Amino acid sequence: MLNIIFGETDKAIYNTSVHFDNTYYDSWLDDKFARQMILSVDRATVLSNHAVDSKALGIIPVTKISGGLKTLLLIYNNPDMIFNASTCGDNCAKWILRIAKKSEKDITINLRHIMDFGDKSFEIRIKNNDTIVHNMAELVQYAGYFIGEKYEG
Repeated sequence: MLNIIFGETDKAIYNTSVHFDNTYYDSWLDDKFARQMILSVDRATVLSNHAVDSKALGIIPVTKISGGLKTLLLIYNNPDMIFNASTCGDNCAKWILRIAKKSEKDITINLRHIMDFGDKSFEIRIKNNDTIVHNMAELVQYAGYFIGEKYEG
């Protein structure tokens, strides 16, 4: 299940780009699911464990992929850690849901804005008040209360 902590929390890694650059493993790019995310989010094709071919930027090192994609790869490969997913655009939302569904463990992310998870139904637990929501209307109803707050849970 996907869990979201809205607002500030000391439990989350905030600077996901720097964290990714210093902790990712080359083997992460060998994964078929990861390659699908890379193609979808950055419109890039993995050439090797060290380079991707981006439609926008050409051939670049892995450390130059988008911040949102770095965050997705961190979430996918470190399910026990909490990452600030506000570095992701709404184009990453479907991938966050897919990672949570694919994972054997609950995934928890931190958001400091309301991400658009689309029109389809989903199941997300808001950790701030331990409420499960099933669509964007329900998510927005609760999330707005917590965006500017500090989570102590």
